[in-house]
Amino acid sequence: MKICIYGAGAIGGHLAVRLHRAGAAVSVIARGAHLDAIRANGLSVHAIDGEHHASVLASGEPAELGTQDAVFVTVKAPALPTVAASIAPLLGPDTPVAFVMNGIPWWYFNHLRGPHQGKSLPRIDPNDALRRALGPNRAIGGVVYSASAVTAPGVIHVEQPKSRVILGEPDGTLSDRVLTLSKLITKGGISGEATPAIRTEIWNKLISNLAGGTLAVLTGSAPRGIYVEPAAENAALRMMNEATAIAQALGAEPTTNHAQRIGSQRSMDHKPSILQDLELGRPMEIDGMFDAPLALAHLSGVEVPTLELMVALCKLRARSAGLYN
Repeated sequence: MKICIYGAGAIGGHLAVRLHRAGAAVSVIARGAHLDAIRANGLSVHAIDGEHHASVLASGEPAELGTQDAVFVTVKAPALPTVAASIAPLLGPDTPVAFVMNGIPWWYFNHLRGPHQGKSLPRIDPNDALRRALGPNRAIGGVVYSASAVTAPGVIHVEQPKSRVILGEPDGTLSDRVLTLSKLITKGGISGEATPAIRTEIWNKLISNLAGGTLAVLTGSAPRGIYVEPAAENAALRMMNEATAIAQALGAEPTTNHAQRIGSQRSMDHKPSILQDLELGRPMEIDGMFDAPLALAHLSGVEVPTLELMVALCKLRARSAGLYN
């Protein structure tokens, strides 16, 4: 099975190595020194279950890789317009594209019954570029739990004891393509899971990201340094409750045990990716992770005063660093 990973950073590079271990013919889209290192030496992953290496075909141009049986998009949200403009050479008539990313996805209202079915999210998909490039039926939703970082070009360190990738169809079916890709991920040595409720899984992660990510950007701290302050923990709980209300208004049913969410993060030293981006001067995923949930709140008539304040402060912080317009 030919699979291309579009965006071979920490998450994409880890996924590429796992799929290679499972026997897939893997190629990656990367850039800069990371691309040069992958071409010269392959990808190396240092994880709890050992060190893994994969020699994969790497390019900066999708046109050099040709038609694929499946594509995983693992870029940060600011890079999605580039994906929309360049992904066509990877696509055959039936090639699915799994978006394994943080935040509200551009396809959120695809096949979602109700008054908002088919609605666009212009901050995430400007001018409907991805919708026009892919059509209504290629997209697969994805959620990943794999705290990791690129520690050197071509080298990825994974801190998560148990990495998970959850895939699901926007229409709620357990399709053959989702089941096949999930099983392949599991064969590669991490947990690949198929779900009929991908939006609920998106919110399960996003609720934590909204609270922990905003506080991390504003404090410069990992969760271990944030939740020692009772006021910070109370603010996180308010944001989690508000985010849950948005999800429920749109038909999703995320876990509501927010004290447990915070408890699972309380000892984490790993900085959220959005804080890593701020510190490294990279474009930040403000729109998908922070702004889009607010747009959905306004669309649904849900009041979210704590989220509105914290997101506004994060936007100001990102603008002051020149990383958000």
